[in-house]
Amino acid sequence: MRGVIYVLTALAVFGLAFWAYRENHATQQAIADMRELRREIASLREAIGVQRAEWAYLNRPARLRELATLNFDRLELLPMSPDHFGRIDQIAYPDPELPAFTDTVEVFGLRVPQEGGSR
Repeated sequence: MRGVIYVLTALAVFGLAFWAYRENHATQQAIADMRELRREIASLREAIGVQRAEWAYLNRPARLRELATLNFDRLELLPMSPDHFGRIDQIAYPDPELPAFTDTVEVFGLRVPQEGGSR
């Protein structure tokens, strides 16, 4: 009886050792993946910083003014001034056109003339 208990205990210890080895390996792999992701995030943040700096450099008002001047013949861009803006009540919206109702409509088996149509 003691032999069976010793064998079962030894198998349990081997099983737990195997499980602990697998968990340790999985943990080490997860840590390596996390480090790789952090490196990738850092490089992407650096790239975003470079792109923001480039965007700010390319959108300098003096540069844009010079480009507008050079391409005035094609673009006909003018500098903006406060008199280019208006108020919302100055906008003339067109009245929507309603379609004329001239046909009849069948409602529950009865033919009913529509408003504005002939009877």
